[in-house]
Amino acid sequence: MSDSAEPVTVTILERKYQFACTPEDREDLVTAARSLDERMIEIKESGRLLSLERIALQVALNLSDEVLKMRRNNELRQEKIDSKIKLLADQLDEAMGDSPAK
Repeated sequence: MSDSAEPVTVTILERKYQFACTPEDREDLVTAARSLDERMIEIKESGRLLSLERIALQVALNLSDEVLKMRRNNELRQEKIDSKIKLLADQLDEAMGDSPAK
């Protein structure tokens, strides 16, 4: 694994930006930039926002909202999984004749 950062140029809203990242992170950076560019183009083409700063803020808010929703969904899913595991463990203990640990 290489720790040396290399320059990577990406295009967002027809502007080129250069970032430094490790070779291992290059593909993820390019993919993230492509996704950001697509989202920003979508908002720009909607005609609601004109300045680059406002477009970027809207995309950032949308992404932040998505992350928060995904975290909440993940927490709920984990709670359901934990609950199911406990139920199955209790059923297994009961089937084996052991009393459930409390």
